Amino acid sequence: MDNLTYISFIAITVSLALMLPLMEKKTRRVTIFMIVGIFACLFISEVNGILLKAFDNDVYYVTTTITPVTEEIIKMLPILYFAIVITDDRRTLIANSFAVGVGFALLENVVILTQNVENVTIFWALVRGFGSGLVHGICTVMVGWGVSYVKKRRKLFYCGTFALLSSAIIYHATYNLLVQSKYQYVGILLPIVTYIPVLLLTVGKKSKSSKAVKQ
Repeated sequence: MDNLTYISFIAITVSLALMLPLMEKKTRRVTIFMIVGIFACLFISEVNGILLKAFDNDVYYVTTTITPVTEEIIKMLPILYFAIVITDDRRTLIANSFAVGVGFALLENVVILTQNVENVTIFWALVRGFGSGLVHGICTVMVGWGVSYVKKRRKLFYCGTFALLSSAIIYHATYNLLVQSKYQYVGILLPIVTYIPVLLLTVGKKSKSSKAVKQ
């Protein structure tokens, strides 16, 4: 059978791409960034596969020390490019950042499913959906949100961007470490607990902006 990763990638991206001409501008942009996230996952899956072989297929070591670095770097690049070249508007960056993370998690979950189809359960799907989806989304939002600040402060831009990337890597590595330890349930709750204040803060700012416009 052909490579299931590429089959999944084609099936998902073609479906999403076909919707693009029918969407409004803002929705289209978010969907494009979701596709970018899927591309990023496809690329980094090949890189991580090479690294896994280089470290004698030590999954625990690679997923807790290496993949958080490679994945967060590749996810950060499109967000950083968009902020520098197009716009550093905070709302736009947050939406695009989360779309990249969700797109990345979407293909990652499909790839893991195809590799472990006999062992997956509904519980596994819930954990991967809430866990992986939110972790990748939160990490990219962390970078996108932060870049919207440091982009306007030249002295802070380089060190600030590095600090944001480092924070995303540490968060990601912590999650991977917890879900593979006896504290698995703490790892599952970590992204959910982190997501709630981010959601409330984002929704709160949107409500204030809407009221200001009406007035």
